[in-house]
Amino acid sequence: MSSEPQVPRLTAVTRPLDRIPDIVALADPEQPLVWTRGDRGCVGLGETLRLTFSGPDRFAHAAAEWRRIAALASIDDPVGLPGTGLVALGTFAFDAGSAATSVLIVPRTLIARHRGSAWITEIRVTSAEASADQGSPILPETTPVRPWKGTTLGTRDAAGAPGVAAYLDGVERAGALITDGALEKIVLARQVSGRIEPDADLRTPISRLAEGYTDCWTFAVDGLVGASPETLVRSTGGAVSARVLAGTRRRHREDERADLRARNELLTSPKEQHEHAFAVQSVVTALAPHVRSLQTSEEPFPLQLPNVWHLATDLGATLSESSSALEIVGALHPTAAVAGTPTAAAIAAIAELEPFDRGRYAGAVGWIDAAGDGEWVIALRCAQVGPVDDAVRTVTASAGGGIVDGSNPEHELAETVSKFRPITDAFA
Repeated sequence: MSSEPQVPRLTAVTRPLDRIPDIVALADPEQPLVWTRGDRGCVGLGETLRLTFSGPDRFAHAAAEWRRIAALASIDDPVGLPGTGLVALGTFAFDAGSAATSVLIVPRTLIARHRGSAWITEIRVTSAEASADQGSPILPETTPVRPWKGTTLGTRDAAGAPGVAAYLDGVERAGALITDGALEKIVLARQVSGRIEPDADLRTPISRLAEGYTDCWTFAVDGLVGASPETLVRSTGGAVSARVLAGTRRRHREDERADLRARNELLTSPKEQHEHAFAVQSVVTALAPHVRSLQTSEEPFPLQLPNVWHLATDLGATLSESSSALEIVGALHPTAAVAGTPTAAAIAAIAELEPFDRGRYAGAVGWIDAAGDGEWVIALRCAQVGPVDDAVRTVTASAGGGIVDGSNPEHELAETVSKFRPITDAFA
């Protein structure tokens, strides 16, 4: 009879800082661990603990394992703000059969800010030595950002991913499935890749994303770098919020009138409204068993990003039980915004029409604390930076679009080009 693996006992000590740190500047240049948006965010240095998960129960296993670790942790936290004390950052694969691992990473040091407050947390595996008073954590010095050589993404399709012609054909085939009644919506993605130097300083693309996409959460977790506009769930003290995006138009920043027309077309398009309704309903249905007092925006509103307009709906609710943010993420994933409707049929069609592993693209990325609170977004507008291989690192970016009745293949291709833009610009 096998026994349960021993749960590590962690000690987390949080202390306030007397100055606001530059989150991105403090990150490890080659293995950054970052979560930031405007005047909120954190950076992790080193690793005290790494938990890995896979398969269809990866979210449930992660939530259960984290609950056990948090229950045994010793936490000294006089600050008491969201993100203080024991915290893990994580990224989860889109598909249950993905070769990409899903991870929770507990950093050795976490430096964070929340508006006008900042703090530092040291996290260690509890031992006789660690239990002794070692004084307050010390803010590390920043290192100069190394010159960025960059890469051109989009000049070639990623290995194993379909080219433009194959993507257009996939949209046509998806449309036929919808016409035949097998699906109502399916999200098809494509991938492009490039290469960077093995010692490339990833703080440059992270900074570009954080500065250019202020309405998004910019993240870097285990090589997944991006800026997502779509909040899967934010859970704080029993309050839950989410933002659903579906329906897109390319921005025309050089032409104000054309840009306004694009926004108005998005708001009045039956096709886009139809796609958006699917996405909202999938989130409402998934949240319903876990929450009460669920409320949504009366009408979708246009979300303005530097590269695109999105139709958006905000949701708010109160947890009806002691579910953690990770358990809510598991209940919501995958939403219609990244898979389709009906979900099971859409995922099966994706496996047939999208002949590559999405990895962590369209999965979940975010953080969780000892109370089970946290913030998680859908991993969009992102790229996976691989390990060093043959003196280079590969960068693989993904982007997709929702196919519904009446979708035009050329329009869907153009939508992916717009959605690639944050990453192609960041890594250029």
